[in-house]
Amino acid sequence: MKTISKSIMSLSFIAAVVAAFSCCSAKYIDMDVTEFGLLLKENEAALIDVRTPGEFAQGHIAAAVNVDWNGDSFVEKVKAAYPLDKPLAVYCRSGKRSAAAAKALAAEGYTVYNLKGGYLAWCEAGRRITKYEVEVFKTPNGSLVSLCLIKHGSVEIEYDGVSIQVDPVPGFGKETEYSTEFPKADVILVTHSHPDHLNGVAIESLTGDSTLLILNKKSDEMIAGGQLLGKGESMSGEKAVAKRLVISNGEKMELPKGIVLEAVPAYNTTPGREMFHPKGEGNGYVLTIDGFKIYIAGDTEDVPEMASLAAMGIDVALLPVNQPYTMTPEQCAAAAKMIAPKVLIPYHFGQTDLSGLQELLPEQKILFRDMQ
Repeated sequence: MKTISKSIMSLSFIAAVVAAFSCCSAKYIDMDVTEFGLLLKENEAALIDVRTPGEFAQGHIAAAVNVDWNGDSFVEKVKAAYPLDKPLAVYCRSGKRSAAAAKALAAEGYTVYNLKGGYLAWCEAGRRITKYEVEVFKTPNGSLVSLCLIKHGSVEIEYDGVSIQVDPVPGFGKETEYSTEFPKADVILVTHSHPDHLNGVAIESLTGDSTLLILNKKSDEMIAGGQLLGKGESMSGEKAVAKRLVISNGEKMELPKGIVLEAVPAYNTTPGREMFHPKGEGNGYVLTIDGFKIYIAGDTEDVPEMASLAAMGIDVALLPVNQPYTMTPEQCAAAAKMIAPKVLIPYHFGQTDLSGLQELLPEQKILFRDMQ
């Protein structure tokens, strides 16, 4: 995601210019793709996709929330989610439904921006879309970091044009075609050697000329030994295995754009589960991005080393809740209390029931997302 230069118009300036050229009676602001894209980069407006859930599932603009214009109580649902002083950006397939939605929301007192030409215009302009949920956060210095929550243990982190893929796999839940759905990765992180985290097909699809593949020792040994990965496919060719870097618990390294990566312990502690993820073998990762800290736990239980993460000031923690291989909801709650992240995102949860997790952590901000 590119940093906005000082020469780019600010959100308020865009609004003033567009409003000046709009019809005096207009109660919302139409924007073309370029203007709408700049608006989203400012990260001030809430993005609402007013199409049907089926349309949304086929692809949407990153960070969009789906509220169906043709569904029941559209305005009431938006009002329940956003205060009146929150700017709203809306779009539909071609601009018709979103114009109607924008008019209705503006009548309620919202400042509303509508994408002219809708999703079709966005796609025709070559703008990136996604099938997955994306959360966007601001760093302490005002830059944007996006987390694309793909599925299972697979996540993409994007910052200032740098794409970091974590444990990419084609299957396990949603089918993902990395070669068409994502750009080549600048960095691929692998937490451990299990086939739902280490997959040759996905790694090859994401590998470009300058991709760094960073992984634990056992995963590196499997690739070096030509062992089959994932869906019975093997890594092939020098390009696919070039620029491999092994990192172990406690080690740090610097990634592009000054991002700092630290490997932390990830293992099982419950008697009878130690063989799933032995101590010292797998990695969790802490990424420090422009002062913003993301903890990706990997496959682990609530290990005592997590207590040291609290002093780091973790902004977002992704914790696995997948019995019996990782944590129970109770263990996840214990881990969150040790780490004290600003935001908790449970992931890799399969069929584990998370319905009681918020009750266990009444003060914790938890984002429940589709990470099965």
